[in-house]
Amino acid sequence: MISPPKKRRPIRFLFRWAFRLTAIAVFIAVVAGVYFLRDGLYNHFVTYPKQAQAWADLKKEFKPVSLDDGWNEYRGIIHSHSHLSHDSEVPFEDILKVMKEIKMDFILMSDHCDENLADYSKQWRGMHDGKLFVPGFEMGDGFMPTFLPAETILKKDTPPATLAQEVADKGGLLFYVHSEEPRQWDLPQLNGMEIYNIHADFKDVKMNTLIPDIICNVGSYRPQLMRSIYHHRAEVLKGWDELNLTRKITGFGGNDCHQNSGFRAFYEEKNENGVVQPVVRIEDTSPDTKATINLNFLTRGLLRLVAGPLEPGKKLFHLQLDPYELMGQFCNTYVLAKDLSEESLKDSLKNSRAFVGFTQLADCRGFVCFMQNASGKAVMGETIALAPDTHLRAGAPLPCRFTVLKNGEVQFQQEGRELDYQPKALGKYRVEVELNILGVLTPWIYTNPIELK
Repeated sequence: MISPPKKRRPIRFLFRWAFRLTAIAVFIAVVAGVYFLRDGLYNHFVTYPKQAQAWADLKKEFKPVSLDDGWNEYRGIIHSHSHLSHDSEVPFEDILKVMKEIKMDFILMSDHCDENLADYSKQWRGMHDGKLFVPGFEMGDGFMPTFLPAETILKKDTPPATLAQEVADKGGLLFYVHSEEPRQWDLPQLNGMEIYNIHADFKDVKMNTLIPDIICNVGSYRPQLMRSIYHHRAEVLKGWDELNLTRKITGFGGNDCHQNSGFRAFYEEKNENGVVQPVVRIEDTSPDTKATINLNFLTRGLLRLVAGPLEPGKKLFHLQLDPYELMGQFCNTYVLAKDLSEESLKDSLKNSRAFVGFTQLADCRGFVCFMQNASGKAVMGETIALAPDTHLRAGAPLPCRFTVLKNGEVQFQQEGRELDYQPKALGKYRVEVELNILGVLTPWIYTNPIELK
């Protein structure tokens, strides 16, 4: 006897296909997510762990330099913003705390103007718990006037030539920031310029290509993530060398600290006509509110499962790409000075007794570079007469490659911890230093030039 065919149960049939379709959708979503994050995931599991280990290994190789240039060395931050700027909210007390944490000696501020005015009485000045604060402002046309009297008030809309002369008349120094942009380079009052600023690299990066890296690595490998956007500024260095052919322009590193590239979210409760409406308020860290999301019974419940008890004002998350401590040591300006005072720092930066070092890669403390012959010794920014026994000497605390440039042209290269080069012609000589990191020669130090005359 033939059995009758079994009847399909519609609910069971629908449930089975719903499960299959859901599984397929999840699989497709996972594959799509992995594909979107592929570069970030590769960096997370391969590139950045290797880099982090290489940076750690460099610290183990650090040895004090035996050469001596006769100067004290001070490491600091130049181009930095505080709560006085419209796009930063970091108070001076927090800046001091960071300086102690990352072992900086000085900081040159560069706050934005407030209603067209740069008021030098508003910022911290002088020694604060062993750290030197120097007031300064970032103004139009790339101006960063600094080392000005406390009673100084400058107007941002003053014509560049007039403002430059005003800065000089008041005894200040005029620096250019964002040197990758067009500037009025022929101003005779110009004293110095940024030869590197990470903000220029940020502008060159396409954010859609950086998002997968941020998602995968901002928590575990933030220093390596930040370093990934570095770009060698050959054109800026070339322009700097050309300016120094006929005058003295100090090269310094621009940190451009803001601590404003990030987002945070708070739980809030709005009262609308006597009805309490729970919301999530999202803002960037400038701060500017970007969005307010209303919650219903279900979404509030889900949020509570994730974040715990909800009270008005509770911070739900805070993602910060550019914390002050990271930006503050991405690159630094190392100054040779008699002591840690505003007067000595001003004199050294005016006279180019300084070098730029990428401290994030490795500590540059102890690096020396000078010219020497029977008549004496000249450090960066100084002049010495050419003689048959003139030698350019340099010493680094890590194994590296030294490159000697005369008037911007490569003359000589040497590997090791010390450089000894005998120049034969007049000109301005500076040294670039690179570290071999995982087989890649990576820029580490740029010195200011020494003149053979």
